[in-house]
Amino acid sequence: MSAPRLQPVDEPGGYREMLRIALPLVISTGSFTVMQFVDRIFLTHYSAEAIQAALPAGLLAFTLICLFSGVAGYVNTFVAQFHGAGDPRGAARATAQGLYFALCAWPLMLALTPVGEWILGHCGHAPAVLREELIFYRILMLGSVAVTLGSAISGFFTGRGDTRTNMIAVVIGNLFNIFLDWLLIFGHWGFPSMGIAGAGWATVLSSLLTPLLLLAVYFGPRLRRTYDTLGTFRPDRILMLRLLRFGVPAATHLLLDVGSFALFLLLTARLGAMELAASNIAFSINNLAFMPLVGIGIAASILVGQYQGRGQSAVAARAGWTALKVGWCYMLVIGLTFLLFPRGYFALFTGQAGGAVQLEAILPLGRWMLVMMAVWGLADTANVILAGALRGAGDTRFVMLYSLVVMVFIWLGGEALLILVLGGGMRAAWTWLVIYVFILVAGFFWRFRSGRWQNIDLLGRAEPRLTDH
Repeated sequence: MSAPRLQPVDEPGGYREMLRIALPLVISTGSFTVMQFVDRIFLTHYSAEAIQAALPAGLLAFTLICLFSGVAGYVNTFVAQFHGAGDPRGAARATAQGLYFALCAWPLMLALTPVGEWILGHCGHAPAVLREELIFYRILMLGSVAVTLGSAISGFFTGRGDTRTNMIAVVIGNLFNIFLDWLLIFGHWGFPSMGIAGAGWATVLSSLLTPLLLLAVYFGPRLRRTYDTLGTFRPDRILMLRLLRFGVPAATHLLLDVGSFALFLLLTARLGAMELAASNIAFSINNLAFMPLVGIGIAASILVGQYQGRGQSAVAARAGWTALKVGWCYMLVIGLTFLLFPRGYFALFTGQAGGAVQLEAILPLGRWMLVMMAVWGLADTANVILAGALRGAGDTRFVMLYSLVVMVFIWLGGEALLILVLGGGMRAAWTWLVIYVFILVAGFFWRFRSGRWQNIDLLGRAEPRLTDH
């Protein structure tokens, strides 16, 4: 396969097609980031303990949920390839399996709640922070079904390239979350001031609203006629097994990614309260840049999947490289803002009250962290987008295995050595994080450029049945 090259904007897999798919996804993921951003600002102004607790507890909850939401969300790739192959009922059948899986996973996720409680209890956090962490974590685990349902049903719309409908539902849900945050964290309109518990319930209720809106459209008359969404809403053993075959490795990669990051945060939590606050705020700022890249990565997965479904592997490759170049242009702009406006970013999270995090106390370390984020940004962009493109082709096993080796043995092994054995500080921990990101991107770039993913038969066309007309 040739290296990335320029192509006309109207060419299949070119910039215009990529932006048409990606922009609504960028808005969707960006609105989620803004929602989280506002949530963190509210909590920072509520108490120092709340902001210290929110990111570790929220990330731990998502870590325990993401294996299940990742499998349900892999519906996106199946729908994209069925759509590319001209099989609308196949797309609906795949969606039904994702929805069944999402509902069946809820009791399993609830059963994992004590595991997270044990992990938080053994992290050595201050008692006041631990108390807030447990409150937030338990509420998120209780509402975990909303995450898996949202992953499954959004996959139907995004996989077909209908990212606009998904965007509208997601933006409505995230705006509702911001409103509930304001209402419940501080206590307005007669509601009690619930602090971090209010943030948790706002997240759960708004996360449930989005899939309900999408389900209403999915079972509505227009899609019911074209896709037979009611008639295909039944278990399909062969398709479910195939979803698990490809979806579990994809979800395991997500679990490794999020879980490794959660363990990194738990390790660095031992390095002091101000260091932890600066790190948590820096990562909250990074999410503002990172989540739109997730949208571009999803767009890469969609177009690679659709063209693979049509048997047009060369165009699928072009779409992947196009997504990468779009992502790099975006990240260059964001990285410059990290370098030019560090005080403005951190000022959003700092307060003037005695109990709040003070700007001048964390800005020196925070400014250095933003420089590091600008350095790793371009490499992490390639990680997100190329991993998404490989998943769209069904190359989930390589993504999982390579990520496992690099994350566990290089990143976390190195961090444990630096922090627990050598007594390194936050700067050493972040420097090793940057090195890990560049090692990870080397493998994904080589794999996508090799073209080995082009021969994967996700839909099992050589097998007896996966189409149902």
